[in-house]
Amino acid sequence: MKIRLRHLPLACVLLFCSQVVAQEGRSAELDALGEEIRSMRTEYEARIADLEARLDAAESRDAAPSNAEVAYQSPTTVSVASDNSFNPAIGVVFQGQAWAYNHDPHDYSIPGFPLGGEAGPASEGLSLAESEITMSANVDDKFTAMLTVPIHVHDGEVAVELEEAWVETLALPGGLSIRMGRFFADIGYLNDKHFHTWDFADQPLVYQAFLGSQYIDDGLQFRWLAPTDFYLQFSGEVLRGDRYPAGGAAHHGVGSATLGVKTGGDIGFSNSWLLGFSWVRADSDGRKTGHDHDHDHDSLLFTGDTDLYVADFVWKWAPNGNSRQQNFKFQAEYMWRNEKGEYTLPGAAPGPWDNDQRGWYAQAVYQPFPQWRFGARLDHLSSDTPGMMWEGTPLYPGGSDPKRYSLMVDWSNSEFSRLRFQYNHDRASDLTDNQFGLQYIFSIGAHGAHAF
Repeated sequence: MKIRLRHLPLACVLLFCSQVVAQEGRSAELDALGEEIRSMRTEYEARIADLEARLDAAESRDAAPSNAEVAYQSPTTVSVASDNSFNPAIGVVFQGQAWAYNHDPHDYSIPGFPLGGEAGPASEGLSLAESEITMSANVDDKFTAMLTVPIHVHDGEVAVELEEAWVETLALPGGLSIRMGRFFADIGYLNDKHFHTWDFADQPLVYQAFLGSQYIDDGLQFRWLAPTDFYLQFSGEVLRGDRYPAGGAAHHGVGSATLGVKTGGDIGFSNSWLLGFSWVRADSDGRKTGHDHDHDHDSLLFTGDTDLYVADFVWKWAPNGNSRQQNFKFQAEYMWRNEKGEYTLPGAAPGPWDNDQRGWYAQAVYQPFPQWRFGARLDHLSSDTPGMMWEGTPLYPGGSDPKRYSLMVDWSNSEFSRLRFQYNHDRASDLTDNQFGLQYIFSIGAHGAHAF
């Protein structure tokens, strides 16, 4: 606890002066002395105020990593205790939600953008969202490991999945690290963020349309942190290619690859930024898409190549780096996708496909005072027009570009609990939909610091 003594020496000086003035009267010499004391007082208070502000900033950065400091950390790095090999850190995240729609979400579709993976709106009404169990620990002095198991309800049945299961090196020289197992691909800004860390209750449209909400796959990841004064990291991945936007584990189980670079830095004590570029090459062999892509007879099947390019930018502001009291975050991502191959519609013969599509989102979240945050997001998709042979199919875009506008407000009693309200004005499908959502997020146990 800080004990501020700024007024104690000042009180002593003033007491001494008052006694001198009472005994000697207000002579010219004492007037000059009083003026000098007042000058010293002004300078003294200014210097103390500056020192106290710097002390506050230093204590805030020691208590929790500031935006500026985190900019120099890898966005995918997970901090693990140095000696818990026999006592892994275990955490549980509880999530629930309630959604109301104007139209049945089961019939939701985006013309020209058949959805795959886990894309699409949440179930209507009350539901248990993804609950998550995470375990992490250092294997030894050279490796660390993490396991994430989400539990959710699908069609009334409890489903347990393996979301992450990876081991990563700790002691390779030259800023190099290798991750092996199942993990979120290191592309874009949001792809490797867990559900409970999102600023909105759902993913942007471009993530849903191009990545099936999030791209997770099995493989190897290589990262190199350059020895520069600013944050600069290069990454590359070789993946199995068994999940959207890939499919079918093409090329004997090496069907996807990524490359990426991220750079960032600080501007003063209050501002930090992160800029990234990434590329995904995904080969598909009978990839399932469409509204009900879990069933072959309802699926659109794609065989061919996907090239996806992503640019992302994030700016964070917090007074003197202390984000606990007040902060602002702006983030945006742009994606461009080319798919070339052939699509097979249910009950039809394969047809050639070569099409370019684009999408982006921009969002801002502001915390004007502790516990409360307010956010706004804009989503946009666009597509070239494929051949006339696809007119009247889910692959043919609608008359106007898909758009969505979102507003949210959330309240956090602590970093382990959050309640959120969100409104979406969705104009992505054929029917305009007003969507209202409530969400809760609670965490117990180990809870590592979030990446930048």
